[in-house]
Amino acid sequence: MVDSLKKPAFEELRPGIKVPAKDTILTPRFYTTDFEEMAKMDISPNEDELKAILEEFRIDYNRHHFVRDAEFEQSWEHIDGETRRLFIEFLERSCTAEFSGFLLYKELGRRLKDKSPVLAECFNLMARDEARHAGFLNKALSDFSLSLDLGFLTKSKSYTFFKPKFIFYATYLSEKIGYWRYITIFRHLEANPEDRVYPIFRFFENWCQDENRHGDFFDAIMRAQPNTLNDWRAKLWSRFFLLSVFVTMYLNDIQRADFYAILGLNARDYDMHVIKKTNETAGRVFPVILDVENPEFYNRLDVCVKNNEKLSAIANSNTPKFLQFFQKLPHYVSSGWQFLRLYLMKPIDMTALEGTVR
Repeated sequence: MVDSLKKPAFEELRPGIKVPAKDTILTPRFYTTDFEEMAKMDISPNEDELKAILEEFRIDYNRHHFVRDAEFEQSWEHIDGETRRLFIEFLERSCTAEFSGFLLYKELGRRLKDKSPVLAECFNLMARDEARHAGFLNKALSDFSLSLDLGFLTKSKSYTFFKPKFIFYATYLSEKIGYWRYITIFRHLEANPEDRVYPIFRFFENWCQDENRHGDFFDAIMRAQPNTLNDWRAKLWSRFFLLSVFVTMYLNDIQRADFYAILGLNARDYDMHVIKKTNETAGRVFPVILDVENPEFYNRLDVCVKNNEKLSAIANSNTPKFLQFFQKLPHYVSSGWQFLRLYLMKPIDMTALEGTVR
């Protein structure tokens, strides 16, 4: 009989195929957009840079990188209990996020093929990268006797519609924050190899360069579209997407602090570093960035963390569902208020900073 503490039970679609995690406000999202509007974009103001990025994509620096080596060829039964659950959750979330990017980029490549060949090829080559990442993560899941049915995921996930300029904000930040997340973990484990408990982390240095190149592509796209960055609406949307990405990451990671502790990282310190670096990076293209050095920023995020803990406790209680709504409501309101106050904090205006590289 399998010890349930050693192998945490996960609901399965069929033997070895994990039921996808339920959608919540914090889970990775699948996106769709207005493909006709995207096809009509004029990229001529920045076409030379986009063609240069396309040449980098064609070189395919990581074509031989995502190959499992001998270190994977062992039993991973010693990663058990809660640690095993946390690893499976990490791999699933990462795989789902990468696969989401693949689906969006692949569809954009298909839809733009005859209307904007440069963009179409860029999207197709980014889809290639994301497919490799997702496949590598899904194979890692099999080391823990599970995998995701990516075809089922395609059909079962709900899709969020964003207009093209919002897709640009969201995907740019997703790729850039992915870079800083991966490179921070890689550098920490390079300095502390005793904490590298699973070999996938050795691949993060090259992996994050894919994320960085993808982010540079969206940077170039946005700079080719003046209305994306150069009016008062752009300042409002930049703040909104920065805040949304930072809040989502912070709430997810603090909730999973035990996973980062396995790697020898403090989740809060890790997130503060990643947020700072992503915010600085965004300042090269966004007209405004957030004042994440202000102590109020993290104080308010920590209130949201406490609200999340209370919401989870209520959800896991024996209280009838209809009563849970009323118990949860004050915490939802509190978190919404914190988000609003964070949004209204005075941002850093990058357009006003003399000598800023843009």
